[in-house]
Amino acid sequence: MKKAFFLFLALFPLIVLAGGELLIGDMLPDAPILAKRGDFKVGVRTVEVVNKDQLNILAYTNQNPNPRYDRPLTLEIWYPAIIPQNREEMTIYSDAWYTAEPIVFQGRALRNAETVAGNFPLIVVSHGYPGTRYIMSYLAENLASKGYVVVAIDHTESTVMDQNQFSSTLLNRPLDVYFVIDQMAAFSKDPGHFLYGKVDADHVGLIGYSMGGYGIINAAGAGFSEQGVTLPWGVPGGHLSIRQSGNPSFEKSIDHRIKAIFAMAPWGAATFWTAETMKSLSVPMFLIAGDYDDVAGYENGIRLFFDWALNSDRYLLVFNNARHNLATNAYGEHPLVSMKMTADDVLRYGEPVWDKRKVNNIVQHFATAFFGLYLKNINYTTYLDLIEKANDGFWAQNKDGTFKETHTHWTGFPNRTALGMEFYRGKPE
Repeated sequence: MKKAFFLFLALFPLIVLAGGELLIGDMLPDAPILAKRGDFKVGVRTVEVVNKDQLNILAYTNQNPNPRYDRPLTLEIWYPAIIPQNREEMTIYSDAWYTAEPIVFQGRALRNAETVAGNFPLIVVSHGYPGTRYIMSYLAENLASKGYVVVAIDHTESTVMDQNQFSSTLLNRPLDVYFVIDQMAAFSKDPGHFLYGKVDADHVGLIGYSMGGYGIINAAGAGFSEQGVTLPWGVPGGHLSIRQSGNPSFEKSIDHRIKAIFAMAPWGAATFWTAETMKSLSVPMFLIAGDYDDVAGYENGIRLFFDWALNSDRYLLVFNNARHNLATNAYGEHPLVSMKMTADDVLRYGEPVWDKRKVNNIVQHFATAFFGLYLKNINYTTYLDLIEKANDGFWAQNKDGTFKETHTHWTGFPNRTALGMEFYRGKPE
């Protein structure tokens, strides 16, 4: 027995190498079932767009109350693709996380690959403040492999590279989302564009993390409160009123192509919304929170979005003892984690309790179920009908593989793996 064990240890490195390198976003052996990649191979491209004649809130003064500029945005687009036999479904992402030096890591997508035939629902991804379009690549790649066109935005004046005053982030998040939806719809109608005929912009899902969550909740129809619009440290000149609940221009602007939103650690609940203004949200919403979130807050923060959105078909996944950074890529080996980093550097996107690789897989699982149900009408309800406390789940399986009536373990999670989480469901009134 001992000889067999030591032989296994000797061969283990070869076994790992034979299986290939484990990249960010790959499915771990104990991951929930829907974290698995889909049937499509994935391509990726970078696209530059410009939203012309926008309010330049950073140049606002009493003497110049309506300064204008052309607002550039960099987009990363993942899509179902054709991978030639002599090419590998692999790319290199060059990002900026904690230093001025680029952070380089591998992803499972082929850059500039040809698109496959089909018309795919659109998912728009919005990062935190500051952040980048790459910090949720694990989720973008995964969803693209399941038949979505996924576009992540570098929000100008809100990225790690060009972070500026907070007023730009507060004003521009929902506006950027609307503009990008329009741009993607236009690409799909342009015979000369690589996305021609590929984007179903009538079925749109939004993903937002932190300030991205703030933006997508507003974009989906929950207008800001009077308090949020008039904050002395907020958007000057009353310019945020264009996104205020009850403002006719706001109500007219709501994009009804948005069918579902997936908000991870969304910020600003009690500051920018009230129980009354959240009632205007009617699209399905999936929320993810850490109950020790010390940035967005939990009981007086993220939980309020769930409690107040009484007209939304809504879900709340809670990671016990987790903080704010549940949405982002797991750190890999050097250079993503290096001896140059301080504890603060690691915690910029790291999580002090949870293994982020496991978190990435759990997020992929629930995003697949949620968007599959609401954007593709796939019957994933069994993965969203769970007991509230994962720790109370009981595994009860017959010898033939079927489950007994006493089985309450979270659906899709391998035996003994659903721990440390809570799940809440709220149906529209």
